[in-house]
Amino acid sequence: MKPTIPELSKLLLSWYKANQRDLPWRKSRDAYRIWISEVMLQQTTVVAVIPFYERFLTRFPDVHTLAKAPQEDVLEAWAGLGYYSRARNLHRAAQQISVSGFPQKAAELLELSGFGPYTSRAVASLAFDESVGVLDGNVIRVLSRVMGLPLKWWTTKDRQILQDISDQMANAESSYFINQGLMELGATVCTPHSPACLLCPWAKYCVARAENKIAKLPLKKPRRESEIWIWDPILIVKKDKLALVQNNYVPFLKGQWIFPGTAKKALLKPMKFDVKHSITHHEIYIRIKDSLESKDPQKKAIQWVSQKELKKINPSSMLQKILQKKS
Repeated sequence: MKPTIPELSKLLLSWYKANQRDLPWRKSRDAYRIWISEVMLQQTTVVAVIPFYERFLTRFPDVHTLAKAPQEDVLEAWAGLGYYSRARNLHRAAQQISVSGFPQKAAELLELSGFGPYTSRAVASLAFDESVGVLDGNVIRVLSRVMGLPLKWWTTKDRQILQDISDQMANAESSYFINQGLMELGATVCTPHSPACLLCPWAKYCVARAENKIAKLPLKKPRRESEIWIWDPILIVKKDKLALVQNNYVPFLKGQWIFPGTAKKALLKPMKFDVKHSITHHEIYIRIKDSLESKDPQKKAIQWVSQKELKKINPSSMLQKILQKKS
């Protein structure tokens, strides 16, 4: 039986109200708190996020406090969550919002630093009741299965099909509840592996279940080929301080303060290296040099920081690995 949007929306609404988890960010409709939680939950599990979320809000209780804080303090509070570009964008957006106020529409939020289509729609619907649907990994999986859609969801065209369905659902009932219900269903019932179909409010409507295609949906995104990079960072120490430059010479840690040096892409990993590290699809083989082995590292503005300050300036574990290797 092909499900209709109104039928699915009503069932989901009833299920969510009866089964929602008690999570700290669901206790408030405050846009700032919702936004912080949504950014933290990207690439991180709910269980891991909760203590970080509570500590972060204790330290930065509102958008103005966050906006006024030094970026180093924001990065320090973010340490352990990873993907530090999220924290930098969060800080930049807080500065924008502190001046101009919190936009209430997804299209306006999309103009802020770090606000992609998902975050913009999540904040607009959960804080301001805008009737827009969200589309993240959980929602893609749930909608692909219930509708039986073998879509290449990573492409613009096919992703829009799923976005349209999500928008229709958000218009059929309260977007505040529907969007959370979609995400909750994907997180707790319609999981990637071994979904609990008997607990699903959509079980009798699910096309993938009826056609025995649950394991095949959603389609798997082709994996991006990994790249081998050889990085020769130069450690320059003066009076117990380290030299850093703003990175524009390697594709990882873009724009961040890192050790000066050189890097090249390679077909094969080097026979000798000091440290290996991976960031997304980059396999990085590090050969550490000191200033005695090299001439002027790069004719760039250098920032001198103590080893204690380094974690605040750049909390990447890769830089700490390099220091530990040389110590």
